[in-house]
Amino acid sequence: MEFVKTEGLGNDFVLVEGTAPSRAQIRLWCDRRTGIGADGLLRVSRSYHPDAVARMEYWNSDGSVAGMCGNGLRCVALYVFERGWTDRRSFAIRTATGLNRVEIVENGAVRVELGPYRVGRQSIMEGLPFTAVDVGNPHAVTFVGTAAEVEDAPLARVGMALQEHPRFPEGVNVEFAAPTSHGLRVRVWERGAGATHACGTGAAAVAAVAHHERGGGPATEVQLPGGRLGVELIDGVAWITGPAVMVFSGTVPD
Repeated sequence: MEFVKTEGLGNDFVLVEGTAPSRAQIRLWCDRRTGIGADGLLRVSRSYHPDAVARMEYWNSDGSVAGMCGNGLRCVALYVFERGWTDRRSFAIRTATGLNRVEIVENGAVRVELGPYRVGRQSIMEGLPFTAVDVGNPHAVTFVGTAAEVEDAPLARVGMALQEHPRFPEGVNVEFAAPTSHGLRVRVWERGAGATHACGTGAAAVAAVAHHERGGGPATEVQLPGGRLGVELIDGVAWITGPAVMVFSGTVPD
């Protein structure tokens, strides 16, 4: 099977067309020592929906299904555009959460619609105040005082612990965040993948909590370990803008 290794802010993926791979294949291909290495796998195919150019499916590196991946959606949008599936710079891609609008903008950046977000209630978990947010997948966001505290936060311990929390029966993405002079500093633990360099839906989840609970504006810049991501909250819908890169291509045994 042919593949493309792609990434957005260091959140990296194996991208394939054709038959959906098995869970065992996904785990093997995403392994960083014995496979290609990636945070997850994207499958892109032609869409039967009249208003969508392509369909995107996403699996975490452990083979589990995820409803939405913002960085992955940017990569799929660029892949579709560069391969001539459409000559329009603004089009729609069908995902597990519906039809998502995407825009190919200048300087290698891609702007994508993640869909509606919902900020839930706050609960104390692992001794910290976490706010539940849905951005097509579940998130738990907690704010600490400074960017330095984000770096020192027990991300792995808390991230793994919350995967077993009864409030999140399907697991949860966990974000530690703090305000900065330029926007927000964020680190993410992704269910099914662990700590990642970036998470598009995680950035949107943090921006939503900052906006609805902490008086932040509807547009902000989120600094992740892999780089900066722009987030816009427009009429209850989250958009993100950032880079997408095709790294290399190759083949793996079917």
